[in-house]
Amino acid sequence: MAGSKPSIAIIGAGMGGLAAAATLRRAGFGVRVFEQAGRFGRIGAGIQMMPNSMKVLREIGVEARVRAAAFAPKSHLNRIGDSGKITIELPMPEERYGAPYMCMHRATLHDALLSGVPADIIHLGKKLVGIGQNTSEVTLTFADGTRERADAVIGADGVHSVVREKLLGPETPYNKGRVAYRGVFPASLMNGLDIGPSRTKWWGEDRHIVIYYTTAKRDEIYFVTSLPESIGWATKESWSAKGDVKELRAAYAGFHSDVRAVLDACPDCHKWAILERDPLPRWSVGRVALLGDACHPMTPYMAQGAATSIEDAAVVARCLAETAGDDIEGAFKRYEAHRKPRTSRIQAISSANTWMQKPGDNPDWLYGYDAWKVPLTEPVS
Repeated sequence: MAGSKPSIAIIGAGMGGLAAAATLRRAGFGVRVFEQAGRFGRIGAGIQMMPNSMKVLREIGVEARVRAAAFAPKSHLNRIGDSGKITIELPMPEERYGAPYMCMHRATLHDALLSGVPADIIHLGKKLVGIGQNTSEVTLTFADGTRERADAVIGADGVHSVVREKLLGPETPYNKGRVAYRGVFPASLMNGLDIGPSRTKWWGEDRHIVIYYTTAKRDEIYFVTSLPESIGWATKESWSAKGDVKELRAAYAGFHSDVRAVLDACPDCHKWAILERDPLPRWSVGRVALLGDACHPMTPYMAQGAATSIEDAAVVARCLAETAGDDIEGAFKRYEAHRKPRTSRIQAISSANTWMQKPGDNPDWLYGYDAWKVPLTEPVS
């Protein structure tokens, strides 16, 4: 393989998969992306891109597109749910961490990442059903009967990863009895009420709600919640399941009038169970590695799920590039050795849902991270 860069197949064309396609192409690798969906749709949810992930987007050339469409919050604002008292406010000017903090619709980010890779390397309608490898290549089998070969494979196929299951066996998530509601709707339904210049998290005793604009024009509002509910309610993480907006309003009836105004204006919502998983014992087997939610799924409480997937994309490209692809297994082990401590720490804090709840948290380690520049960890032999 010396003298030529290997071919890399990516399973999944979500945020992490597309980011990996862009970073690997930037490093000179031949890349193909296989996505089981037949087309891309506008899933109605917001997403936050912190400075740590925006630095990756900058280097792959899609930052400007995100900036043009997204909302730039003044700060992380934390308030007590009923009284509205401010507990912590973290100003987020761009100069603080060398990159902006942006809030947007998920489709805005996905479209930006799509713009960063050639359309002809993305193959839709490719549901993975089999994966095999030897010392020189990986063979992929899809439900449509086709087979593909590559020198290496990255499984970026999300929380229900087929690649992970084929590599490491089935995984059983666990339910701590938490559910989430989310909604996105036109700001015009607020009848002139401004939700403010910040991304605001309202904390109750056993529940919270995060609210922010998703567009530079501030014409769309998004919220996401977490609250307790019977563990028997659901065990499937379905972003498309409808929720009862009346039940949602009742669950936050004791919250501040600003919160109630948002929920009163929301015409409909979705609801899903928040399931959790422990860190995996390993992220790679031979020439196949996992990335993003496939290897470190986390609760949404720190807004780092997609962000850490995008960080992964930069680091795995760096690790492969340092060997010019001549030591794929070693590169994947180095990638895991560098990324696993950070993502495991974020998983644990996010699971506890304590991030920025009380004064004293220092966010520099999280938002100041630069996946392009941080020294790479050597794997433990």
